[in-house]
Amino acid sequence: MPRLEEHCWSCSCSTSVKTKDLSSAGWIVCKTGEMMSIITSVLSHAYGSLHSLQSANLIRRGLVLFIVGVVLALVLNLLQIQRNVTLFPEEVLDTLFSSAWWIPLCCGTAAAVVGLLYPCLDHHLGEPHKFKREWASVMRCIAVFVGINHASAKLDFANNVQLSLTLAALSLGLWWTFDRSRSGFGLGLTTALLATLIAQLLVYNGIYQYTSPDFLYVRSWLPCIFFSGGVTVGNIGRQLAMGSTEKIHND
Repeated sequence: MPRLEEHCWSCSCSTSVKTKDLSSAGWIVCKTGEMMSIITSVLSHAYGSLHSLQSANLIRRGLVLFIVGVVLALVLNLLQIQRNVTLFPEEVLDTLFSSAWWIPLCCGTAAAVVGLLYPCLDHHLGEPHKFKREWASVMRCIAVFVGINHASAKLDFANNVQLSLTLAALSLGLWWTFDRSRSGFGLGLTTALLATLIAQLLVYNGIYQYTSPDFLYVRSWLPCIFFSGGVTVGNIGRQLAMGSTEKIHND
């Protein structure tokens, strides 16, 4: 009998211990599930906030690039018109800054697209651009680009071939001085080809015209202007992207 009682007592104790272990394990699992739910909720909220912040930065950068493109288009196109490099119908010359209304919009949109593509392509190629990444260098790049455009309207050469070669050298010098990246050269060249093709189509359809065209319907130096403009806008876009990234990290 004593052995039977001892056996029953030991069984009841082991059963109670197992019950306590199971209840402890269940409590741990429950608390772990709650913690995982909290962590998942926090991570989802952080991701949503980060995504919203990145979207806001993208829109802000695009708006800045659009404004830069509009301003450059107004100023540089006015310079071309004053030197009779480009000719518009007489009714167009009465508009703001003597520029067709669609030119600033097109240039602003192109500047936003190109400026946003540059940092995206750098990230895709795994080649972050670190050469002369400061606003002082960007401002000098803008000044050189304006100078190249000014030279296309002001300098007088014996023929357009000499002017085109000179502007091509200046454009490559701008890329080498302020960029030196494969992505910058490739996007600048693509921008020059597409923009020149669009200009050819516009002139062909009588929207406007160039005086003394020597490259089908446009001037042969026009791709050089578009190339240097693409590199310039790309540097602005990169600098804006770098500032936005640093702001996100700080936040």
